[in-house]
Amino acid sequence: MQSDAGYQVTGVFMKNWDSLDEHGVCTADRDCEDAYRVCQILDIPFHQVSYVKEYWNDVFSDFLNEYEKGRTPNPDIVCNKHIKFNCFFHYAVDNLGADAVATGHYARTSLEDEEVFQQKHIKRPEGLFRNRFEVRNAVKLLQAADSFKDQTFFLSQVPQDALRRTLFPLGGLTKEFVKKIAAENRLHHVLQKKESMGICFVGKRNFENFILQYLQPRPGKFISIEDNKVLGTHQGWFLYTLGQRAKIGGLREPWYVVEKDGTKGDVFVAPRTDHPALYRDLLRTNRVHWIAEEPPAALVRDKMMECQFRFRHQMALVPCVLTLNQDGTVWVTAVKAVRALTPGQFAVFYKGGECLGSGKILRLGPSAYTLQKGKSKSTVATEGSGDSPGSGPVL
Repeated sequence: MQSDAGYQVTGVFMKNWDSLDEHGVCTADRDCEDAYRVCQILDIPFHQVSYVKEYWNDVFSDFLNEYEKGRTPNPDIVCNKHIKFNCFFHYAVDNLGADAVATGHYARTSLEDEEVFQQKHIKRPEGLFRNRFEVRNAVKLLQAADSFKDQTFFLSQVPQDALRRTLFPLGGLTKEFVKKIAAENRLHHVLQKKESMGICFVGKRNFENFILQYLQPRPGKFISIEDNKVLGTHQGWFLYTLGQRAKIGGLREPWYVVEKDGTKGDVFVAPRTDHPALYRDLLRTNRVHWIAEEPPAALVRDKMMECQFRFRHQMALVPCVLTLNQDGTVWVTAVKAVRALTPGQFAVFYKGGECLGSGKILRLGPSAYTLQKGKSKSTVATEGSGDSPGSGPVL
């Protein structure tokens, strides 16, 4: 069957998680049936592919490794990079002979749909600074028309060669209009599905029970950041992320995680959700994945660049200044302190409606509260070394 736009369309369902591996509830089989019914109704071919092994090796192992280091990973971003826009993309192009891939993400690119079909596979040159005279006409990743549903955050590590051959049919539509189209095409069984809110392809479940099936408990103490008083115990520092409410028995008031000490396994907590120890204005990423221009010309020229970033989907964009290091990592200085900056999450950069790319947060500058107390060093999970911006500390 041809689509309304005149394309020959094939449906493909990816299975990336084997529910037999653990005791949780996985909806992959039901999702596959739903996808098959869609293809039947639309009268298009249906294929199923399994990337269970690849997901485990490239996404879930990284997920567990990050938690063991005390960081809080984002498997959805990693999954798009390694599975959907690598394994699946190459399967579609090489095995099915597809000219392009269409995905349901709310995002847009700088290419018109007909231009996508004119793209040829261009191997991306290696190295940090490429030959800038090379004619590439790089494809930009742009935010969706429906800003609330925009999913460029999750696409911020997608490679250029996949992006230039991807269609985002929902990019210019609102969620309500998409539901209307689905209803008009008799896809009512899909409309009744709840939105996915859990771990990418794993689903929503009790996180502590789930993670302790894979990582050994490492009991430690909850310690007040204000007076170093021990308030309780926990099963592992990796179970907690900065900014979240700490589960401490016997306390009336809520306390929040502000720092973690990996050497002792202690979790430092503070009263109040707006405690100053929760706020920081400096972070350093690993080597940034730049989508269209690597690195942006302004950043290369001036070694600094103003833009905006977020590290959680749907949080407000934060104005910042990037400082480029020689190894491709960046320091990010926020214009104002941000609550609960989190190592392991991705800092995703934006400018004028364009998603520029992202880098994983590896270390944080100290909070103003920590500096006031005279501590010389933050205890949050960090890794590696790197240049520091002129105004920032070397942690």
